Amino acid sequence: MILFCPTCANVLMVEEGISSRLRYACNTCPYVYYINKKLRHRTYPKLKELDFVIGGASAWENVDSTSVVCPKCAHGTAFFMQLQIRSADEPMTTFYRCCNHSCAHNWRD
Repeated sequence: MILFCPTCANVLMVEEGISSRLRYACNTCPYVYYINKKLRHRTYPKLKELDFVIGGASAWENVDSTSVVCPKCAHGTAFFMQLQIRSADEPMTTFYRCCNHSCAHNWRD
């Protein structure tokens, strides 16, 4: 939890005060606030829903297949497509999808 100084609005820092008591202290003015009890406050960020980079199932409709081994089920063929996901001076990234419909594992090279 971040607290701000009521005098100058700067962030208060936690430091050790008299007789090893913790306190909030301002670095720019003489404001001090002694901590009387343990403060526990956790805030977990809400995770964004991620879209599939390639565009979902419709992106795989008109792609070619090649002979490559699936790392999940060891099937011998997979669909593939190449996309430029980095800067232009970097090579294209190859995305694969296993042709075995019960697996349909996605990976990239």
